[in-house]
Amino acid sequence: MLLRGSFLLPRRPTLLDIRKAHARILPHITRTPLHRYLALDELLGGAEVWVKHENHQRLGAFKMRGGVNYMHKLSDDDKRAGVVTASTGNHGQSIAFAAGLFGVQAIIIVPEGANPGKVASMRALGGDVRFYGRDFDECRQEVERLSKEEGYRYIHSAEESDLIEGVGTYGLEIMDDLPGVDVIFVPIGGGSGACGTAIAAKSIKPEVQVIGVQSSAAPAAYESWRTGEMATLPMGTVAEGLATGVGFDYTIDILRDLLSDFVLVSDEELKKAVVLALEHTHNLAEHAGAAALAGAIKSKIRLAGKTVVLVQSGGNLSMEHLREALGASL
Repeated sequence: MLLRGSFLLPRRPTLLDIRKAHARILPHITRTPLHRYLALDELLGGAEVWVKHENHQRLGAFKMRGGVNYMHKLSDDDKRAGVVTASTGNHGQSIAFAAGLFGVQAIIIVPEGANPGKVASMRALGGDVRFYGRDFDECRQEVERLSKEEGYRYIHSAEESDLIEGVGTYGLEIMDDLPGVDVIFVPIGGGSGACGTAIAAKSIKPEVQVIGVQSSAAPAAYESWRTGEMATLPMGTVAEGLATGVGFDYTIDILRDLLSDFVLVSDEELKKAVVLALEHTHNLAEHAGAAALAGAIKSKIRLAGKTVVLVQSGGNLSMEHLREALGASL
């Protein structure tokens, strides 16, 4: 573990850890496709554009890779005690699914007004879903209370090396399938997916650029990465998967080492990217899942002639948000 101030940070995963995680979780997850779209080549000004379709996972998002790896490695004592976590949806689904695989009780704290489809999925997967607070950061307070007072194993949504090992496996697949990639755009909320991608990709090809994308309406991770000081900022983005109001020491430490750049996009740009993804790839992306496309569009002046991968991290978009995005495009 690494020391930051008075806190011990988990050990940083290696490429070998991610390779072992891939073998461990492969029986339970989908090795998702990497598809090229000529319409996106044109949209991004002459880049060769590929999409990593994590929206094709059984649960519709990349997070399940981390949940399965985490639960697989959990000690027998912690499995008997049960786990508790906070989530806006996709992380909670991953923990509920993985807990069901290994016979573990999982309590998932979600904010009031959480995506109803994601809540229904968590419950269908066996999760004990409880509502608390206005947003993800308030949910974490209740998780900490339950962990301390009732003895559940607290699973942080970002500061867990086993989660990063698991989600980093899609970065490993990108490099295996497209070794000539020059740039990878990846959405950032808490940062676990971007950390895993950067560790895997840059360990295999140090010159590859990994560029993070976050909503300008929830810029805490961006400001933490930019300054090196963990920021707590107002958060009001429509993108559930990017809706984090604080920077986390562990993930920001990794991203400051490995991330090539970090782009902020507006919620309006995210809504537009949802529609563009639907139009040009015929895939439904949630706002966070469309963030890589939005970031690439904003950065297209520097992408001409390069091989680019956009991580479509999830497709769990509510019908209300889809109607809103389509309405905005008209």
